Amino acid sequence: MGSPEFAVRTLEALVQSSYLVVGVVTAPDRPAGRGRKVQESAVSSYAVKQGLPLLKPSNLKDPGFLAELRSLGANLQIVVAFRMLPKVVWQIPEFGTFNLHASLLPNYRGAAPINWAIINGETRTGVTTFFIDEKIDTGAIILQKEVGIHPEDTAGSLHDKLMRKGADLVMETVREIASGSARSQKQSTGHDLKTAPKLDAETCQIDWTKAGSEIHNQIRGLSPYPAASTTLYNGSEAIPLKITSAQVKLAAHQYAIGQNIIQGKEWKVAVRDGFLHLLEMQLSGRRKMPVREILNGLRLADLAHMA
Repeated sequence: MGSPEFAVRTLEALVQSSYLVVGVVTAPDRPAGRGRKVQESAVSSYAVKQGLPLLKPSNLKDPGFLAELRSLGANLQIVVAFRMLPKVVWQIPEFGTFNLHASLLPNYRGAAPINWAIINGETRTGVTTFFIDEKIDTGAIILQKEVGIHPEDTAGSLHDKLMRKGADLVMETVREIASGSARSQKQSTGHDLKTAPKLDAETCQIDWTKAGSEIHNQIRGLSPYPAASTTLYNGSEAIPLKITSAQVKLAAHQYAIGQNIIQGKEWKVAVRDGFLHLLEMQLSGRRKMPVREILNGLRLADLAHMA
């Protein structure tokens, strides 16, 4: 059960294994993009190419869907990047239903664990398999594997690392369940656990008064999508833009916070403890471009600044 590209790697590993994949459950086709054309999920596309039985329920409690799901005769269900399952679904197979989560639980429960790990400046994260229960991401942990976060990793590059590691962990988990050697343990509880809520506009908005490293982590954690956003004030003109790549350099300076400094083909913004050197950005309605290309067509007023 899954929908995005993150889940395809695991499904591919299962298909290529000795285990029988009796069916795939994914999200219904939905309009997407500027043209609002109906598109199928990445998992759906892969399943169709492999000729796998495919279910696309809009209501996971629908009697017709439940009957189809039971008719597949699966003795184990695996969930990767899907929505919350009702008990009537996850209790169907005899060996239960387990989920792959892109963090080292119990930290970073929620919808965006990859993004928040980088935004918060973590140097390590990982993947976890756990048996699903009534609450989100709280079930008993089966296995975990750690993955390091490089200082220049983005949400995109970390996504790919965790996708590969996650597929391996799922296969290891399946082998242990099949052999009867799987052991699980309850997750620890506490008020100091870090969470990974859904990203929103406020999460994406850059606060230029923060330390350069915090802003840099925010940009990395939101790149390539949905991207950190800001507004460029060029004279009296307000230009919305997204910053997808930057470098931070610590330095003492006398510039106002958020002020732009253009030197040749380089663009940097003054922050509390130095400068954020902009490398790639996206103007509203445009594609992502290297900053040097944007500077060729953008005339900045002397006091242009970010806010």
